[in-house]
Amino acid sequence: MKQMIVHCMQHVTRMALLDNGSLVEYAAERDQQQGLVGSYYKGRVMNVLPGMQAAFVDIGQKKNAFLYVDDVLHPHLERQPEVKPSIETLLQPGQEIVVQVRKEPRGGKGARVTTHYTLPGRWMVYMPFADYVGVSKKISRESERVRLKAIGERLRRQEEGIIMRTVSEDEPVEAVEGDLSFLRSQWEMITRRAQESAAPALLHSDLSIVQRFIRDAFNPQQDELMIDSAKAVREAEAFLNDMAPGKYKPVRFYHGQESIFTAYGVQEQLHKSFGRKITLEGGATLIWDETEALTVIDVNTAQYTGGTSLEETVTRTNLLAAEEIGRLIRLRDTGGIIIIDFIDMQREEHRKMVTERLERVISRDRTQTHILGWTHLGLLEMTRKKARHDSAGFAPVICQCCGGKGKVGAWLE
Repeated sequence: MKQMIVHCMQHVTRMALLDNGSLVEYAAERDQQQGLVGSYYKGRVMNVLPGMQAAFVDIGQKKNAFLYVDDVLHPHLERQPEVKPSIETLLQPGQEIVVQVRKEPRGGKGARVTTHYTLPGRWMVYMPFADYVGVSKKISRESERVRLKAIGERLRRQEEGIIMRTVSEDEPVEAVEGDLSFLRSQWEMITRRAQESAAPALLHSDLSIVQRFIRDAFNPQQDELMIDSAKAVREAEAFLNDMAPGKYKPVRFYHGQESIFTAYGVQEQLHKSFGRKITLEGGATLIWDETEALTVIDVNTAQYTGGTSLEETVTRTNLLAAEEIGRLIRLRDTGGIIIIDFIDMQREEHRKMVTERLERVISRDRTQTHILGWTHLGLLEMTRKKARHDSAGFAPVICQCCGGKGKVGAWLE
């Protein structure tokens, strides 16, 4: 069973998702500082860069947004021209354009934007110009995939695209149709605002952190939702009633003496999960280093001595590590290139066991993740899509002296 725990502080809302008591997702959002991902802007093209096949677009943020040529072409590959046009034939400086944010600004970089518009609903993702119907790969029954695709083809209008989400499995056509109608009305509102607004202008923001998690990761009929704010309880119930009228468990209002995060063990798990060094059951450790280019995770046996032989001890340690790494990648929202340095294993079958264990854990992750395989040096390569910031509100503060390395340089005498 999943539990969604919401802690409402004075200026910050914190959200934790527990799966059978284990913390698997965490996020926080400050008042007036909602993330940009999913938001629509009317922007103005400032620079077109033929050498990069990209453009910079002013959307009213501190840094201009980055728009790559592939994000200007038709979203359906079969509808794109055989010879890819250059960015300078598609966009001109001063041109006004509606864009959607794909990735948050990061470091000195502006947001990544696209014209491949999407609007996520409860049962589907609506794409006004994609012109195809897709079904989530996590729906495995062929008969259900055929049914959902037929529903999508029947309901969509010309040019529209629909992706049926995993939660749409076995849902009646009426629920899907209602979701599509709501998303169409949202798109019509966005286009109307675009016609009325001068660039740069915000046209549409994504939902709040609580509403996003209810929409994307919450089963109203099975999961529990606990909130420590009466106002937030009312808002969540109103959203649930719009999304699944009469089909959700009552939202529980927590009013205990101690923090809701403390009462449900969230705070303790956060402290154990967000450091550079993570201790596993039995004493093995993970060393977690994030750089601008990639994330490196090193597995060490440390005090772990289980097993009757060295190879068995190593394999058991790596299996424990794979389980925890899969959970922590999701919890810490680690994205981009990830390299895992497992303890060296002599037998190929043991490597396969570790890979399969990691694949099983990451299959529960809503974010697109790919295991690429083992290198000649025995490192496991994987990638994970990254859109939003790291878990705000529980990110470590980087030391200004050593840059988080724990050591500083000294002049040579």
